[in-house]
Amino acid sequence: MSHRKKGVALMALALTPLMLVGCTSPTASPSSSTSASTTDYTGRTLTVWDYEADDSAMGKAWAQAVQIFKDEHPGVTVNVQAQTFEQIQKNAKIILTGDSVPDVMEYNKGNATAGQLASQGLLTPLTDIVKQRGWDKIVTGSLATTAMYDDKGLMGSGDWYGVTNYGEYVTVYYNKDMFDQYNLQVPTTMDEFVNCLQTFQSAGVTPLASAGAEYPMMQYWYELLLSQVNRDWINSYQLFTNDVDWQSQEMVNATNTLRDWVTKGYIAQDSAGLTAEDMGTAFIAGKYPIMVSGSWWFGRLQTEVKFNWGQFLFPGNKYTAGSSGNLWVVPASAKNKDLAYDFIDTTLRPEVQNILGQNGGLPVSGDPSSITDPATKVFTQNFQTAVQNDELAFYPDWPVAGFYDQLVSGFQSIVNGTKSSTDVLSTLGTFYASGKQDILGG
Repeated sequence: MSHRKKGVALMALALTPLMLVGCTSPTASPSSSTSASTTDYTGRTLTVWDYEADDSAMGKAWAQAVQIFKDEHPGVTVNVQAQTFEQIQKNAKIILTGDSVPDVMEYNKGNATAGQLASQGLLTPLTDIVKQRGWDKIVTGSLATTAMYDDKGLMGSGDWYGVTNYGEYVTVYYNKDMFDQYNLQVPTTMDEFVNCLQTFQSAGVTPLASAGAEYPMMQYWYELLLSQVNRDWINSYQLFTNDVDWQSQEMVNATNTLRDWVTKGYIAQDSAGLTAEDMGTAFIAGKYPIMVSGSWWFGRLQTEVKFNWGQFLFPGNKYTAGSSGNLWVVPASAKNKDLAYDFIDTTLRPEVQNILGQNGGLPVSGDPSSITDPATKVFTQNFQTAVQNDELAFYPDWPVAGFYDQLVSGFQSIVNGTKSSTDVLSTLGTFYASGKQDILGG
């Protein structure tokens, strides 16, 4: 998620920690509820697109939001359509310039995604609605940074084009039973982590669940990169505060380490063609002892995993990939914008936010005392620690449009062994520099 080229104001905003669970008061009361009983909604339909699993924390919370919305909008048909992250990521512009668009949809944040659509006039500016409904009192700090874009699509200033209602971060999920079987403890340093990988591999167990056809491989690479850099480097990469050297020692080390992990059998060579879903289901089935991925898996693991499992932050790293959650955006050509605003409002209510927290989500408001599950408390505390210490580093594909596909292709080449680290980094660096110039101009 690249923010912007200039602006002391943005830097101050971008480096403000995300609001913690329970640190904001749910002061915005849903305006829709006051008029629901007197408004005739007969025959109208609200179409919602999202890509969260039904049994995830977000899926459960939003199902409750849908029910509340229906109760308060008698006569409205709510048409929730499940998409995939990949479908929306690749086809958003085509979808939003077509004749059939959703009224509200979940969308990725950052210059390369929400920022690009906003600059192309495909999303509805929400600033007036945000202020009217008090959403800016709930979604603040870095959460607000991901929601605002200027006329170039640069994040952190300008109009609001989306609203988030949760946070997210990348963590390490592990199979406690397999760790116990091989007498392994939770690693706290990179050396200890590599020792775990070697122990499993020596026993004939591929340690790391991964997938090269979608985002997982780039997350491994980014965590390896973040183990070597500081906040200034992250700001340069994400905020364009300085140039990034794509042949630097940090870049080369991270890429070579990823290749080395494939060569040593820590990552399966046949994972290059796998999807994130393939990775997750394999971990859930107990095939791999470790999966490095996002907090969006937590609720599903709680529901589906049959073995003892836990999670820890990537060992030895001061920084980790993470940010506010995805955005609710309203397409410019949506036919029922008023209903879309009411639905967004509903997802910010305490009763919906508390479901997020209770099921392993990371709500932007709500009552933290409602979280009773010990594993969920640890999960939430790890996120709070990352937020408090300004350790969230956003995601590697955010700086420029189209970078997601470039990173996927590049790291597939690393896993397949078809390109050298130098060639992959050269290709990525050229694309990044071109995209940066397109955004900044000149």
